[in-house]
Amino acid sequence: MIKVCIVEDNNTVRQGFETLLTRTPGFQCACSCSTVGEALKKIPKLSPDVVLMDIQLPDATGVECTAKLKELLPKVHIVIVTVYEDSERIFQALQAGACGYLLKRSGPEKILSAIQEAHEGGVPMTPEIARKVIGQFRQQATVRSEVEDLTEREREVLVLVMHGHANKAIAERLGVTIAAVKWHLQHIYEKLHVHSRTEAALKFKQGTSSEN
Repeated sequence: MIKVCIVEDNNTVRQGFETLLTRTPGFQCACSCSTVGEALKKIPKLSPDVVLMDIQLPDATGVECTAKLKELLPKVHIVIVTVYEDSERIFQALQAGACGYLLKRSGPEKILSAIQEAHEGGVPMTPEIARKVIGQFRQQATVRSEVEDLTEREREVLVLVMHGHANKAIAERLGVTIAAVKWHLQHIYEKLHVHSRTEAALKFKQGTSSEN
């Protein structure tokens, strides 16, 4: 028997999940919550196997709720079920500790199979979401490769750019000429495939954060 908790503020959707779980052998609806506050109060006491989590909730986000529940119940499997399919929300949820991400338009069979898969240690995702995740990892790999191609001096220049220093200040700090700083920046732009200091700083931050 897989014990499942639901966190969903839409009454129709929540009741639909409850009915689905109640009528399907092998599944148990342990509790159903409409807010993050209610979820954090009830779910830790029940120690469910799987939690179905909405993202947009009245008092906080499902991402925040996921992170807090994972702190309290490290072994719980949380599957996001939402209408949102943008890459940023997907990765926020996965980074918070969710093991799966489904769209609400997924049918009952897909929901049940996702719960089963999560319970068995899998990573349930709808095809659209899986493609976005793969695409994002490929993009991160490309950015990391570009950043790794930077020289030590180019990295030093970019760190100072990130801290808001102008070319003159960078030159003084590094003990080089302003022309040398401009030369380094030109090479940085070429290697990172960007056209401005801001773009270069953002890409450098993205690439170095993925190194950690």
